[in-house]
Amino acid sequence: MNWLPVYEIVYIIVVALASLRIIYDTRSTTKTVAYLLLVIFVPIAGVFIYFSFGINYRKRKIYNKKLVRDNNLEKKIQSAIVHYTLHNLESSNPAIAHNKELARLLLKDSSSPLTANNQVQVLVNGEQKFPEVLKALEKARYHIHIEYYIYEDDETGRAIEEILIRKAKEGVDVRFIYDDFGSRSIRKKMVRRLRAAGVQVFPFHKIIFIALANRLNYRNHRKIIVVDGKVGFVGGINVSNKYVNDANDAGKLFWRDTHLRIEGPGVQYLQYLFLADWNFCANEHIEPDSILFPRTHISAKGDKLVQIAASGPDSDRPTILFSLLQAIFLAQEEILITTPYFIPGESILEALIVAALSGLKVKLLVPGVSDSVFVNTAARSYYSELLKAGVEIYRYQKGFVHAKTMVTDSKVAIVGTANMDYRSFDLNFEVNAIVYDQAIAHELRTIFYEDLKGAERIDPITWDARPWYYEMAEKTARLVAPML
Repeated sequence: MNWLPVYEIVYIIVVALASLRIIYDTRSTTKTVAYLLLVIFVPIAGVFIYFSFGINYRKRKIYNKKLVRDNNLEKKIQSAIVHYTLHNLESSNPAIAHNKELARLLLKDSSSPLTANNQVQVLVNGEQKFPEVLKALEKARYHIHIEYYIYEDDETGRAIEEILIRKAKEGVDVRFIYDDFGSRSIRKKMVRRLRAAGVQVFPFHKIIFIALANRLNYRNHRKIIVVDGKVGFVGGINVSNKYVNDANDAGKLFWRDTHLRIEGPGVQYLQYLFLADWNFCANEHIEPDSILFPRTHISAKGDKLVQIAASGPDSDRPTILFSLLQAIFLAQEEILITTPYFIPGESILEALIVAALSGLKVKLLVPGVSDSVFVNTAARSYYSELLKAGVEIYRYQKGFVHAKTMVTDSKVAIVGTANMDYRSFDLNFEVNAIVYDQAIAHELRTIFYEDLKGAERIDPITWDARPWYYEMAEKTARLVAPML
């Protein structure tokens, strides 16, 4: 019997069913087309890749973020958050006066409060971040919570490890979440050392062979530290020696990144995110108490307004994407963006084009040297449209720029873990801090313009004259950009 026609019929049925599934399940039209092309033109492998990487988990909550089981208590907390935010919205701070819609968006979308009286410190590169982290950890009395995408077993990682072990032996509750893919270098030796010393350590989505593809795809890209519910760190800097620049090591790649140290009520949403992640990966149910969530708004001494934007495959909506769009829409004079991976999708692309055509100064800083040639090629496919609209694009030449920041009108500063790409908007667990403050925004604006001194501006005329095969490669890479 000739089985070939049977195999062909079965294959056509599988492709047809997979195509129907893609159309039904994929929110983005661009991603839908990309996956349809993959399934149709890459026999068998295309179907396998879609079912491994493409299924929309936003419709299938990976875990329940609810911390409070008592519904009445939860309603009281929600009411208090709304009342607290509305009170802070009436602040005389000019930064919030022009960006109330952004604050309201995050309140309504994810119950993220607009917090007042915070102290915020901008930390440039690992050489500024890690000394502050070590000082904060040394002062811990009750708990230390750490959550990282990349944590390496090197000099920097072991310096933090030593304090975690010592604090755990002193009776401090130390909880540590690591991404099982990004932090694979610590999975064996360091994890065993930490657990033996009393540190509670769990991987986020442990990688096992059967679920390998999906669990590689949905990564916990957050970088969070919370100490005693009062001091927090968030930003783009992972725990690794490569983030620390050594002036005496001329051969080492310069790594440019940005982080924030926050002290005050703004830390509490970071705490909430950590505990929700912890309850999932540790299979526990830690509920809020006065130790985990101290009344910092009473004793806080700062003057900064802070709000946290977070999203992932567990979110109802792409909160971080929405918050960036709203910040762009609300800008009146200037938008400054730094991102290592720029695959923005149509919504961000069009928002930036509209802003530039409306007369706003829009400047984009991206890597000149990237750690992903394919992603960089796909990113370049967006440049022509932006350049024609008047967006200024700069390629960093001093080293590798890994910072994820946006500053609008010298009033609002956004620093976090989310890149401006599909993966951060849809697939990864991410977190950004939004600071409504002219001083912090001005500081980050100054840093941005300092970074431009080590960058090369793309000339629109020269860019349009580049060889046709460059453009063909870029447009080809863009076809699969939604899957990167």
